[in-house]
Amino acid sequence: MRHLRTILMAFCALVLVLLVVVPFTQVVMRDLFGAAIIGAEEFTRFLLIVLVFTAFPLVVMDHENIVMAEFREALPPAMQKAAVLVIAFLGFAAAAFIAWVTWQTIFRNLTNATPTLKIPFWLFLGSTFFGFAAAALLHLRDLRNPPREHTKVL
Repeated sequence: MRHLRTILMAFCALVLVLLVVVPFTQVVMRDLFGAAIIGAEEFTRFLLIVLVFTAFPLVVMDHENIVMAEFREALPPAMQKAAVLVIAFLGFAAAAFIAWVTWQTIFRNLTNATPTLKIPFWLFLGSTFFGFAAAALLHLRDLRNPPREHTKVL
């Protein structure tokens, strides 16, 4: 699990760097040289989508997603344990459902692409599927072994 986390963090860091470099280069090229990079905005949107959805499993892995902590902490200790399981189950169900719907959508859009750069839609949807499928598996892990620590997110 640690190696997967390291690889995913490195990938997300690379995408984040590109997310800064591409618009910066576009501004420099357009304003200083009068030569805009065709499709830079489209590529930036693609990078943002990829970053958000591929980073989602990292959030779930660290138990930093929204879990209604204030409500949970107000419950008696026995109910807090039940709430942790309910939250993990609902997280699993929601992520698995979105992954399943995304998987179906990928196959309905295999021939669609972005207008300028012709980036296939399945790449966008693939990062969405990966993020939610991985999150579903992590929530499933939390159902088997509920996290003991409290999240910092309220």
